[in-house]
Amino acid sequence: MNSKHFILIIVSLILATTVGFTSCSKDEPQERVSNKDERNHIRKGNSLFEDENYAEAEVEYGKALEANPNSAVAAYNMALAIIKQVPQGDTTGVINRADSLLTFATKVTTDSILKSMAFYNLGNIAYGQQDYGKAIERYKASLRIVPNDNDARYNLRMAQLKLKNQQQNQDQNKDKNQDKDQNQDQNQDQNKDQNQDQNKDQNQDQNNNQNQDQNKEQNKPNSGQGQQQQASGSMDERSMQQILKAMEDREKATQQRLYQMGEQQQRGQRQATRNKW
Repeated sequence: MNSKHFILIIVSLILATTVGFTSCSKDEPQERVSNKDERNHIRKGNSLFEDENYAEAEVEYGKALEANPNSAVAAYNMALAIIKQVPQGDTTGVINRADSLLTFATKVTTDSILKSMAFYNLGNIAYGQQDYGKAIERYKASLRIVPNDNDARYNLRMAQLKLKNQQQNQDQNKDKNQDKDQNQDQNQDQNKDQNQDQNKDQNQDQNNNQNQDQNKEQNKPNSGQGQQQQASGSMDERSMQQILKAMEDREKATQQRLYQMGEQQQRGQRQATRNKW
């Protein structure tokens, strides 16, 4: 891929030095015919790029853009120099600058090779950011211009597979979250039922304890009215015993009197019989 980019740099430079380009539409910027300063800075930038001095190459391409603000070649090459300096997987805003330069290049040039490669590299940026939907669109744009680009076709297929896996993972995570929420609701319901059962058991225990306390209070001797009732009961029993004793005494006295009277009668009868007899 690197050699492919570098070859494009040389080809684009040749095209820029020989012909001028017009804009794709009246609303887009127009690429002017290259001038000597632009060409010189692009040459210096290409030499530095080949030696892997990407930061210095970026500076030279920036100077070329100053000489010709609508230079698609300078914008494209500058974007590649920036990409070379960004670590793979980097999420900083630096890569967005390269994205903007490549997008600018697709708009100002009518050169099919340059435009196709700009879309291709835009697809690579989106792929690296895991924006596979955008990567697919950009690879397709590149293939519409150069249908036989096998690199773009391969990357398109990889982006499609990545997008499919990404969507599947999102669906699985969604299902997991739904299951998690459902389990949480079930646990909450179970905890609610358990709390209700515990409260019910506690209330029953409290009622049982209250009943036991009441029974205990009723069974043990109390001061006050209970003792008065017990005392009054004892006094009634003594009175009855006294009455019964008095009745027994009277009965004994009566029996004794009757016995004495009987003795007297018997003596009188015995005396009469004896007299008569």
